[in-house]
Amino acid sequence: MKRILLLITVVIVCLSCKKEYQPRSIEKISIEKFNIDSISIRAIVSISANELLFAGSKGIIGCTEDGGKTWNLQHLKYQDSIVPYFRSIAKTKEGVFALSIANPALLYKTAFKEPKVVYKEEHEKVFYDAMAFFDEQHGIAIGDPTENCTSILLTSDGGNTWKKLDCSNLPTVAEGEASFAASNTNIAIVNKTVWVVTGGTKARVFKSTDRGLTWEVFDTPMIQGNGPQGIYSVDFYDENTGIIVGGDYSKPNENKATKAITKDGGKTWALVADGKNPAYKSCVQYVPNTNGKEVFSVGKTGISFSNDGGIIWKEVSTDGYYAIQFVDRNTAWLSGHQKIGKLVLK
Repeated sequence: MKRILLLITVVIVCLSCKKEYQPRSIEKISIEKFNIDSISIRAIVSISANELLFAGSKGIIGCTEDGGKTWNLQHLKYQDSIVPYFRSIAKTKEGVFALSIANPALLYKTAFKEPKVVYKEEHEKVFYDAMAFFDEQHGIAIGDPTENCTSILLTSDGGNTWKKLDCSNLPTVAEGEASFAASNTNIAIVNKTVWVVTGGTKARVFKSTDRGLTWEVFDTPMIQGNGPQGIYSVDFYDENTGIIVGGDYSKPNENKATKAITKDGGKTWALVADGKNPAYKSCVQYVPNTNGKEVFSVGKTGISFSNDGGIIWKEVSTDGYYAIQFVDRNTAWLSGHQKIGKLVLK
């Protein structure tokens, strides 16, 4: 019995003495670049250090399985005349999903063979911005209002069918409030909880804890008031710790009220590094397995890094990208105008 008690004591002491994660200090980064001619790419799915999916303009869905040495491009047309412009992409084990902006909205399910339109919407105001999956069966897509609420599509059968929520089940948006199709990252998901962000006349955070069935909405101190202002991207490290970035797309070098953090699941938000780097950004992502300390943010103004959860930032590259998505603690893929990038941290 004494030996067992001694062993338990030793284990407790060892656990209590376990070193807290020490964030890295990154001063500069290098990116391997791949030219993807004539395509604007705002939506990516990072699968591994060698595998990437993207959706872009001109009806193109692309992938690499060898780290960018070769690319497989699929060109989609609807009824031989409509070329969809994709800014949203998601993946399950059963297929790849790409959602177009503008009218008509076309949501494709494809595994790079026999593409199928699983949802279509025609409306003069239709414009879908982002898409993500909770698990293999449940997914969500969000778009600008066609009535007086955010457009929200849900699937519960692996993406084979999608249903649009009625505005009676959603919070009312303000006139001129919408989302931005900048990087497929104005949706963030942790388990069954999803956050959606808006901009324009109001910059707010919409939250659902039941996979999008019911919603509540919270104000933020982010820049807001007119069309190009607001929140462009959101990420959550866990159900409490989150970050939002954005700014004024028409004035990308202004950095007043462009980033904020939450510690209570999105109910309240506090501005960080106000008036300091980074300025306008279109995407923000926590680095995996860094205890919510390491964060990257990208945009046409360059790439910035924080190692204290987003409070203090440092510019690490002047290269402009729309989106970034990490594979692991050391590897991320990026997308931009006519290019893909691969970042490897050492």
